[in-house]
Amino acid sequence: MQFEESERLKMLPPYLFAEMDEIINRKKEKGLDVISLGIGDPDIPTSNDIIEVLCREANNPENHRYPSSYGLKIFNEAVSRFYYERFNVTLNPDREVIPLIGSKEGIANIAYTFINPGDYAIITSPSYLVYKIGTMFAGGIPYTIPLEEKNNFLFNINDIDSEIAKKAKILYINYPNNPTSAVCDINFFEKIVDFAEKNKIIICHDNAYSDTYWGNNKPMSFLNAGGAKYVGIELNSLSKTFNMTGWRIGYAVGNEEIIRSLGKYKTNVDSGVFNAIQYAAVKALENYRKHTEYNNKIYNKRREMVKKALDDIGIDYYNSNATIYVWAKVPQGFTSESFSKMILDRANVVVTPGSAFGEYGEGYIRISLTITDSRLEEALNRIRNVL
Repeated sequence: MQFEESERLKMLPPYLFAEMDEIINRKKEKGLDVISLGIGDPDIPTSNDIIEVLCREANNPENHRYPSSYGLKIFNEAVSRFYYERFNVTLNPDREVIPLIGSKEGIANIAYTFINPGDYAIITSPSYLVYKIGTMFAGGIPYTIPLEEKNNFLFNINDIDSEIAKKAKILYINYPNNPTSAVCDINFFEKIVDFAEKNKIIICHDNAYSDTYWGNNKPMSFLNAGGAKYVGIELNSLSKTFNMTGWRIGYAVGNEEIIRSLGKYKTNVDSGVFNAIQYAAVKALENYRKHTEYNNKIYNKRREMVKKALDDIGIDYYNSNATIYVWAKVPQGFTSESFSKMILDRANVVVTPGSAFGEYGEGYIRISLTITDSRLEEALNRIRNVL
């Protein structure tokens, strides 16, 4: 018996990694050691003090019942305190904060909450693919704007077609940026706010890498821009900052009307975040300085290892000290995909082709820093030997 997929599933682009996955599986079947620098999944364990809270609260029968989609008061208050201490942004925990089952869920569900079939969403390229796919699943039309290295992977808001701007419901932005690792300043965010007010567009800022950086120039919040809370929301996550990718805990903050509508949608499609995880997240947020300092020392060491290797080889890269990635150019004569396949074939190392993040990612690869120092050094030596 055959079952036909829905039209929305059929709209998904071809899976770029299918052929690479097949190569990886064949290599592993032969007993070859394949090292992955592809996925952004922290190898650093979640801190014991966070795990201890989870275990304690998981043993409390009161937490075994359905949680509220709008979150525990103690969690929402912890997010509010974190935003005030970290970004100097004031939030009402009762109306301007909502937990998410990871920020990925929020990115997709904000599209379902506000996009009608035929509506436009403005999406950058290269970018996290969920912005585009969430829009498509909701019946919307993605309108792509390029991020180019000559502009430090920022875009000029005035380059967006005025007719598209009038039709668009959402503009997705992401700084520090995945995959390019670019950052922006407050002037950029302020221009975004002006654009949103003029065109009545919801801004959805994905700030998942806000606390993965090195140096004194801390990434900021979109909500630092004047008027930002009137036009949009920011999504953040505990995944990268606190090494909690598998815990599936994040949050959206900002405009209370948008937060309320998102909550209305979520109450109909999920049952909230397990309360024990929310209590553990409170512990993490209360000690964010300790965790970010620890993680960022590790990531900076690895970032410098990658940069040195690329310098030795003669491969150009975008010089940033943010995120857990290095965005590098492929050598002449290669596409993103052919270069990634060559590295996999000859060095048994996985890197992510830039084209996986959209058409304007072509010509680049993304190297992840989420692997132990020794394995990263081994992978870089293999690439050196090949090139």
